[in-house]
Amino acid sequence: MADLEDRPGGDPEEEDDEVDDSGFKTVKDAVLFAIEVSETMLAEPPPSESRKADHDSPSMAALKCAYHMMQKRIISNPKDMLGILLYGTEPSKFYDEEEDGRGGLSYPHCYLLTDLDVPDANDVRTLKELVEGDEGMATDLLKPSKERVSMSNVLFCANQIFTTKAPNFSSRRLFLVTDDDNPHGSDKGQRNAAVTRAKDLYDLGVVIELFPISTLVHEFNPEAFYDDIIYRSSPADPEAPAHLNAGRTQTKFSSGGDGLSLLSSLISDVNSKSTPRRALFSHMTLEFNPDFKISVKGYLIMKPQKPQRSCYVYLEADKPLLAKGRTTQQADESARHIEKHEIRKAYRFGGEPIPFTPDEISQIRNFGDPVIRILGFKPLSSLPIWATTKYPTYLYPSEEDFVGSTRVFSALFQKLRSSKLYAMVWFIARRNATPVIAALIPTLDTSDPNNSDPSTTSTPSSLPTPPPLLPTGLYLHPLPFADDIRAAPSLPSSSPLKSPDSLTTAMVNMIEQLHLPGGIYDPSRYPNPALQWHYRILQALALEEDVPTKPEDKTVPKYRQIDKRAGRFAVEWGEELKKAYFEAQQREPDYGGSKDSTLAKRPAPTKTGGGTTKRMKMENGEGAQKGPTDKEMRRLWEKKLVGKLTVPELKGWLGGKRVDVRGKKGELVEKVERWFENQ
Repeated sequence: MADLEDRPGGDPEEEDDEVDDSGFKTVKDAVLFAIEVSETMLAEPPPSESRKADHDSPSMAALKCAYHMMQKRIISNPKDMLGILLYGTEPSKFYDEEEDGRGGLSYPHCYLLTDLDVPDANDVRTLKELVEGDEGMATDLLKPSKERVSMSNVLFCANQIFTTKAPNFSSRRLFLVTDDDNPHGSDKGQRNAAVTRAKDLYDLGVVIELFPISTLVHEFNPEAFYDDIIYRSSPADPEAPAHLNAGRTQTKFSSGGDGLSLLSSLISDVNSKSTPRRALFSHMTLEFNPDFKISVKGYLIMKPQKPQRSCYVYLEADKPLLAKGRTTQQADESARHIEKHEIRKAYRFGGEPIPFTPDEISQIRNFGDPVIRILGFKPLSSLPIWATTKYPTYLYPSEEDFVGSTRVFSALFQKLRSSKLYAMVWFIARRNATPVIAALIPTLDTSDPNNSDPSTTSTPSSLPTPPPLLPTGLYLHPLPFADDIRAAPSLPSSSPLKSPDSLTTAMVNMIEQLHLPGGIYDPSRYPNPALQWHYRILQALALEEDVPTKPEDKTVPKYRQIDKRAGRFAVEWGEELKKAYFEAQQREPDYGGSKDSTLAKRPAPTKTGGGTTKRMKMENGEGAQKGPTDKEMRRLWEKKLVGKLTVPELKGWLGGKRVDVRGKKGELVEKVERWFENQ
């Protein structure tokens, strides 16, 4: 019999029992860049003395953008594919075809620079040489053809690449970079052929994303040609959120230092579309009552990003090979290997393991089928700001199971928004998942002037009008249960110390000088420095580059600017704080001496430099620590077994940490737990 608590890393079968694959979409993404090479796409930008002006031609900027995306994906998305196809070039290359071969070329003036595959270090090096080093290579390759290339041929070439290299990928996208808004002019035959090839890609599940480039003398007009071949969503996910398929932006040359270069703008546009839509769940039932149901999908708009897990490799072969782990279990007494059917799962209760059969485990975990069941409605003003314990899930209607779901979903959203209500729901994400109580919250109308003023908005400040990065609609916010709420720490006096008006006014003056630009936090401006530093080091080692010595951290405060704008107000606030502190001590002398107060003075050090002048009074009358060691106490705390200790053992350990040992056993246990939580 195996005990779950003593098993390192948990039960390897635990996750398999909880996850229902039918409720999730596993998305592997394949992106193919199709970059036009023409006289205009190779034209250098106008000269400028500004450092922020453009210095790259559109074609080279697109290649650098692809290089930037490849650098990110080789580490952050190791299973995704990326390829680069140049069209309109004088040289032609498609797999093993030769220009002088019999039968000619299948796709003339199309050059497959990087095949659609999982990028490796060699692909990154080759592309880096093209965009940063070898000018001769770029000159020979980026040579525009004298003949106009057929767009139907380009799209058919892309079709062939996707069919050959990524036939089973659920997300396949073609990134089309061009400045020619009407490649075939008035030739209806060529236009119709291109429309047919685009329809073939659409039926295959490939989404075409257009990245139009406008120059100083020509504004790109998508209505001239590309509106006939660009479809707004994929047939594999026809009900994707509208904001994910919305408005096509145009990339332009900067006219000489306005801060928006062609490369940075193109990278920004590609990054906004580089991440495929990943549905957390689909075919989920939203139940109003047993006879009234609709179908919705759930999307994770925000999710914490962490470095990829490390792996073990075998280095004795010709090239490093990934080592696959295998778990075996054996009996302690006989060292005999134990088969899976011989193992029983158990949970501890009162110190004794209680075994369960697989059927009993399933019954314990089963709370019904996945569902979002509406329990009732409440005003948004009744939802406190601390109630959001986890990141929300964005809901979007689906017509796959219930026809008319979109209309009902829209009516629910409009009613909740207009009445400023939220729906209390019972939410089970998947089979065998733990049910949660959640709030179905609408985003408020940005056009309503009442919603822009926090004093008149009934929604908590963490749940109002979404920032521009988030879509408008309904969000599912998990709410805490009674077991999730921790008791607040005891106050040092019967009534909390309140800030005087003068101190509050001084703080207001300081904060007003430190507002963010635009008054809103934009996460796209602040990459995670630890995550980026990890990727940067890993990339340098993989590509045999020089290891950087200092990370780029955009979260570091601009101290000089802060001091210039708010330094004087910070000094004034400090003086007001000191004044308020002494006034509080005069009104309540014991307040400043409380050990739990933040206003308490630090004890004076001894002559030897450590400890205090007074030894803390301990009930055992001795200064030496009695009880478990720190290592033993931490192990008991991690297993939530601190309550098993006796009162003298608890007091002995707390006394060694210079913590007050007065109180009952429950209070002593809380002090031990609080000590470890604050470490």
